[in-house]
Amino acid sequence: MHNEHAQVDFFEVVVDVAGVRRKAWLFLLRLMYSGRDFGWIYERQDQISFLDGHVRAFAHLGGVPARIAYENLTRAVAKSLAGRERALTRRFAALVSHYLYEPSFCRPGVGHDKGGVEARGKAVRLQALTPIPSADSLDAINTALLAQLDGRVDTRRAGTTETIAARFAEEARRLRPLDVPFVAEAPTTVSISPRALGQVHGAWYSVPCEWADLDLIAWVGATAVTIVGRDGTRITHPRQPFGGRSIDYRHYLRALATKPKAVREILPDLLRDLGAPFPAVWDQLVADHTPLDAARQLATILGVLTAEGASAVIPRLEEALRTGAPVRLPRRATRAVALDDEALPATLRDIEVASGIAADYDQWLQDGAA
Repeated sequence: MHNEHAQVDFFEVVVDVAGVRRKAWLFLLRLMYSGRDFGWIYERQDQISFLDGHVRAFAHLGGVPARIAYENLTRAVAKSLAGRERALTRRFAALVSHYLYEPSFCRPGVGHDKGGVEARGKAVRLQALTPIPSADSLDAINTALLAQLDGRVDTRRAGTTETIAARFAEEARRLRPLDVPFVAEAPTTVSISPRALGQVHGAWYSVPCEWADLDLIAWVGATAVTIVGRDGTRITHPRQPFGGRSIDYRHYLRALATKPKAVREILPDLLRDLGAPFPAVWDQLVADHTPLDAARQLATILGVLTAEGASAVIPRLEEALRTGAPVRLPRRATRAVALDDEALPATLRDIEVASGIAADYDQWLQDGAA
């Protein structure tokens, strides 16, 4: 039946993101009975984006159609066999098995096998992406696009007397219910350099300097790359193009604490990554010291931040800024912790160590000289 059928395709589009015009790719899934569409724009036309589009579409529509028609995309098809039979790529086969639907593929050179989504893709570009959409982020453009597509549901489905919403209400009852979403991200191994940088798909990403020289796992998503430490800590960066870099200087605080000159060289990016109240702290340090001394003071603060944590340090900085006191952050002395006898192993409870006095050291030096 037609009310369980969908079609999928990618379309090249143009967007303006943060004032930069760029080529992008529209993933479009169209439910053929109701005419309801799901669209999402990606920076890449790769397999991860292809899979991510399905996950988003099924979640947004609230279910999975019984059959979806495709072009013979390399993201889905590893090899064409006899007739309409195809050997699927490993990741696409996993998606199909997860959601339990039937993929079907067009005959080579026969455009009308999925003419519905192809015609709709041209219409979406004309109706929703002209003039060229502009926003500070691709997410904002996608939010506006999806709202515009969803806003069509009260219009009449072409060739019928019913609205898209009315036909979708009937169609939705036939969609396969959702359970756990498929994980579209792809895992890969990454070797961390001595400078605490990992190269993933040709781009570089920073990690905490304590992870230098480790071999770790990275999860590559459509828009983000997450590197997982051996303790389970996850470091997530915006996914970069080949040759790109994403550096978070908070990962290098331990090293920067001993290198005031390096602090000055990366200061704008460091203050951006640290966030409030550190830009105001720097302004106060520069007002009270020379630039080099200010960098030394900031390096000291970074050392305390590394040792004691943000929850202990930031309130002290904010208090100094509020009261106009000098911004100084000496390390707090570590107090010895007294343990009860019950906390010690039984073999150590009866041992007493006398406290040393200066005369003891004089005697040890004399004995050594003799």
